[in-house]
Amino acid sequence: MDKKIPYKIYLEEQEMPKQWYNVRADMKQKPAPILRPDTLEPVTVEDLSGIFCEELAKQELDDTTPYFDIPQEIQDFYKMYRPSPLVRAYCLEEKLKTPAHIYYKFEGNNTSGSHKLNSAIAQAYYAKKQGLKGVTTETGAGQWGTALSMACSYFDLVCQVYMVKCSYEQKPFRREVMRTYGAQVTPSPSMNTTVGRKINEEFPGTTGSLGCAISEAVEAATSQDGYRYVLGSVLAQVLLHQSIIGMETKAAMDKYGIKADTIIGCAGGGSNLGGLMAREFARPLDIPAYIYDAVTSDELLPEARVTGFKEVTRTSFCHVLNARATGHKYAQAMGRRYEDMNLVVAHLGGGISISAHSRGRIIDSVSDDAGPFSPDRSGSLNMLYVLDMCYSGKYTKAEMLKKMRGEGGMSALLGTHDCQEVERRIAQGDEWAALVYQAQALQIAKGVGTMLACFTELIDGVI
Repeated sequence: MDKKIPYKIYLEEQEMPKQWYNVRADMKQKPAPILRPDTLEPVTVEDLSGIFCEELAKQELDDTTPYFDIPQEIQDFYKMYRPSPLVRAYCLEEKLKTPAHIYYKFEGNNTSGSHKLNSAIAQAYYAKKQGLKGVTTETGAGQWGTALSMACSYFDLVCQVYMVKCSYEQKPFRREVMRTYGAQVTPSPSMNTTVGRKINEEFPGTTGSLGCAISEAVEAATSQDGYRYVLGSVLAQVLLHQSIIGMETKAAMDKYGIKADTIIGCAGGGSNLGGLMAREFARPLDIPAYIYDAVTSDELLPEARVTGFKEVTRTSFCHVLNARATGHKYAQAMGRRYEDMNLVVAHLGGGISISAHSRGRIIDSVSDDAGPFSPDRSGSLNMLYVLDMCYSGKYTKAEMLKKMRGEGGMSALLGTHDCQEVERRIAQGDEWAALVYQAQALQIAKGVGTMLACFTELIDGVI
């Protein structure tokens, strides 16, 4: 055991980074632009400023500025819990009997209990600087809501949190921490917004979802003067604020001459891993980084990538998190390891995707862009007919995209994407609805059959 390196490596306050790092500035291939849903043109700062704070909208769209100065007020707040320690996991190394030196960055040493506070305080600061009354947001388990309520309390802002109803009921302590900081916490879907009332009417007794809560929070922000919507993950601005994690980690490692060989992090919305993996690690160290369970991943077999159209290569796009979690759950129920099984997993929801899982790797997949039609997407189509429509002069690109994604599938055929409504029609003798339902089932079955063909050995199940 190396006694030269302490269990916890702390930086001094004056060593805390004074700037956030914008990883997009160093990306040779820039991220695809955010598109307006109505025109499918790239959004502008002006477009986003109706929802987000203006300065945050600028940060969201900036892919050229490498560094942003951290305002002094935010630095002062950070000093309450930053710099956070880099921990050498000596005990874990011993238990694993591994020669590897394992380090982890501990971001739980603040009241919110997570890294979320790094961005919450920044977003609250820019809202206050803009002269807003308050902000709205959603929260699932409550970590982001807790972080934002703490940040808003610091800047004397109103904080309206729409909390997924089942979490609101299951996590009373998290809910009350938010209220202790002065946040207005509402179970979602609620009767406070138009979208909440509509969801409750269509799905009485629903326990809610993050999508419901987001919808309510956005409506609340855009329907009240002096309010904007804020979000704790996914966005580029959040990744920017979280870059302080990686920059601190690099500084701590440099103090002891430590060089990382591999970086591993979990990625959902991506702000945690993104913050850790910013340029301070990626570029100077030239090391591999492993992302576990990204929202989508691409592990296709080489032969699964080839198409008969030279300019087009297949890539994987499926509901990775849900499909892999379902695979793990099934394996556990069977008393086996997911990594030892061959499975076909069909995700049937608002979107449809079917994936082939070979010993922990998703080797092929088909989605509702190229396979079965779903509630709102057209699925695979005869491209000759599609080309005729594209060049007929009757439709714009945006209109064609809408026909394929948004107004296709069941919505186009039956005028609804609500499967319960379709089943009610079938029960009432609607033969067309029954035929459409059967057609969708047939296409899903064909998609499953296609994935079965990917295996050269017996599979363990179709889920």
